[in-house]
Amino acid sequence: MRIRLAYGREGLWVDLPEEVTVLEPHVVPGLPDEPAAIQHALRHPIGTPPLRELVSAHDTVAIVFSDLTRPMPNERVLPVLLAELDHVPPERITLINALGTHRPNTGDELRRMLGDAVYGRYPILQHDPWDKDQMVRLGVTRFGHEVWINRVYLDASARILTGFIEPHIFAGFSGGPKAVLPGIAGMDTILDNHQAAMIAHPQATWGVTEGNPIWEEMWEVAAWTRPTFLLNVTLNQDRAITGVFAGDWLAAHRVGAALVRQSAWVMVPTPFDIVLVTNAGYPLDLNLYQAVKGMSAAARIVKPGGSIILAAECWDGIPDHGEYKRLLYEAASPRELLDRVLAPGFRLHDQWEAQLHAQLCLHAEVHLYSHCLSDEDIRRAHLIPCRDIAATVRRLLERHGPGATVAALPAGPLTIPTVRDPAGRVVPRQAHRRPRKK
Repeated sequence: MRIRLAYGREGLWVDLPEEVTVLEPHVVPGLPDEPAAIQHALRHPIGTPPLRELVSAHDTVAIVFSDLTRPMPNERVLPVLLAELDHVPPERITLINALGTHRPNTGDELRRMLGDAVYGRYPILQHDPWDKDQMVRLGVTRFGHEVWINRVYLDASARILTGFIEPHIFAGFSGGPKAVLPGIAGMDTILDNHQAAMIAHPQATWGVTEGNPIWEEMWEVAAWTRPTFLLNVTLNQDRAITGVFAGDWLAAHRVGAALVRQSAWVMVPTPFDIVLVTNAGYPLDLNLYQAVKGMSAAARIVKPGGSIILAAECWDGIPDHGEYKRLLYEAASPRELLDRVLAPGFRLHDQWEAQLHAQLCLHAEVHLYSHCLSDEDIRRAHLIPCRDIAATVRRLLERHGPGATVAALPAGPLTIPTVRDPAGRVVPRQAHRRPRKK
């Protein structure tokens, strides 16, 4: 069979054996009139008065938006949101790029992300988690972590969170409180929330919020900041908006997450020997750091010791910014990498992604197809270079022997496959728990 993988901007066609099981999200059509749907949600929100009634012309407004690493259609959403605030002078509205620990976006990137109607008309602040002068200390969470949040956001009299909702590798779902933590939080706050013990918690995984310490702390911190309004959307594989969820930041997000769970979760009866996966294409597959999400989705249904083939463009490299690349390259093996991150007192930017990367490599071997990374880059990241996906699938089928099974996730982590046992119960498959030492 011939299938199209979500890879970069253009996609990638591959020929696979007919016996491959293709798993994709349930089809959700895009809204026929996106601007009208967004406007309706802003005027008929969940749990709050309409946005225009909440914000006066004398308010100062902070609008938090998603950065380049997310496929949030800011250029289609923000103009409609800002039209509802046309009674507020533009100089009283600040757009805050929720970078978390990611690199700042360039002027050209911001223009493409926001569109000409927005870029240049409103002040834009690129959040810097390392700059304590940008932060205000709010207190200590019930997890014992200090909370530092962006000062401009807190000083605003109207605070609006935007974003999109999708399953998240360790926070359960994106959107909602993630715009605050990690989006506009201080570095120490992010490090504490993403520390090894929190990442290793069995509930810190796809689609789980209740009992997930990472999500629960994000919720606690966001609540402290008293958001005025939330505008989140859901998307399908074509990046069309499928739903708009506006109003009370927690209630609106809860409704959106419930719908995402229905479309993204796909049940399978047994795990597979081989799983082919993407990282959902542009922009999520911009680098290997982000592509760990695709590895994790595949690991949910691959047998221990099985094979994962990941197709991710990685035009941004490993990347060179941050500490993830250095952590990978300095370790002689995934075991050494994991032991280093889990060592008492270890604390470093990007350690959470290195931790997940190591745990996934200990669960299954991972082959990487990326035309932007060299074989040496891939091997130093403890992965196996793949230059021909179809040939790699055939070779692995021969190696795994008669009866070997293959699954493909063309949309990557937009599909969250889950194994059910014969009784119909979901089988817990926390592939990113710490494996036992052999």
